[in-house]
Amino acid sequence: MPSANDPLDWPGYPESVARARQATGAEESVTYGQVLIGDTDVMLIEFDFRFLGGSVGTATGDRLVHALATARAHGLPVVSLLATGGSRMQEGMFSLLQLRRVARECHLNSESGVPHIAVLRNPTTGGVWASLGASADVILGVAGAQVAFGGRRVRSVEDADHPAFTAEGQYQAGLIDAVVTSESLPTAVAAWLELLTGGTPEPAEVPKALGNTEVPATGWEAVTRARATGRPRAQAYLESYFDTYELLSGDRAGGVDPGMLCGIGWRGGRSIAFAAQTGTATRAAGYRTASRLITMADRLGIPVLTLVDTPGAANDPASESAGLAAAISGVFTAVAAAHIPVTTLVIGEGGSGGALALAGAGRTWITPDAYFSVIAPELAAAILKREPGAAPELADRLRLRPQDLLDLGIVDGIA
Repeated sequence: MPSANDPLDWPGYPESVARARQATGAEESVTYGQVLIGDTDVMLIEFDFRFLGGSVGTATGDRLVHALATARAHGLPVVSLLATGGSRMQEGMFSLLQLRRVARECHLNSESGVPHIAVLRNPTTGGVWASLGASADVILGVAGAQVAFGGRRVRSVEDADHPAFTAEGQYQAGLIDAVVTSESLPTAVAAWLELLTGGTPEPAEVPKALGNTEVPATGWEAVTRARATGRPRAQAYLESYFDTYELLSGDRAGGVDPGMLCGIGWRGGRSIAFAAQTGTATRAAGYRTASRLITMADRLGIPVLTLVDTPGAANDPASESAGLAAAISGVFTAVAAAHIPVTTLVIGEGGSGGALALAGAGRTWITPDAYFSVIAPELAAAILKREPGAAPELADRLRLRPQDLLDLGIVDGIA
């Protein structure tokens, strides 16, 4: 007869569970409890692949729901160590329904500001990856791990061992934040826990300018200085500003933009999140990554620093097909909706809406090596049907120098 633990009366299922319990010493494929990682109390959830492939049945779902709800009730960050083949076949749709329960608890935790770090071990496949794993704030993949929604046995022979179905492949596609080794994993998790829980409500301090200290004499000088190859870029500012920092990677939608550096850093005993353009034309994936970072920081009470440095948004066909306008809109919305303060420093080119999207209203500064403009002078000449040689004149008319922007009230100060 069917029972709560064997709802389909599957032949041999109770015996399989008994053997798994004897082999692992655990009651189910998931164990959980409060532990100390570094200096942070966390709710640790661990899957054991030896227990029926780390699969999720009704009893497993009960455990996951209780662990996540307990973390929320006590304000504990969640660290989940995944190693699973997905749903448990012997419980049919009862097993699959657990994913919806888990997804709901993850959502409630996210709304409550509970940080979640997911670690993808070998293998991490199926609905657990699509519910518990992929919804985490920070996702770390163990090097060499199989990571995919569809497990190896349900893929075609041709695709069975495709590199896309690995932690490395998921990282390259912008779906996880970092690939770590088993040896470096404890240090990485402890560092991220400190960063995710170290926010305070005070705004981020404005970074000091690293380049010239004198403002440019003309608009065209401002443009040429901002475009100079030797000018300090985002990475130099991050290394000067933070004691240490960790990078997030990708937009969780299949895209990575190396021209947008996002992450969280440690400065003066607290966490500050950052989204920093590196001087290239920003792509849709870059804007979506910035939106993800700002939204996450807002939920976790971490102030944000943005570094603006782009000639503008990328305007190639691939960027348009990737939803560029919607991605830029997402950043405008994330900044506008944020309850935490967003501090902005323009460190180079500030080209059009692709730059303005990252600027926090009322907290925007500029360095002497930078400009901020409705559009680049050359493009203004094209729009106004002027000769290309008119760009230097238009640079003055656009009032894009740091001191012009300060006089006009566009920026709050010159760093």
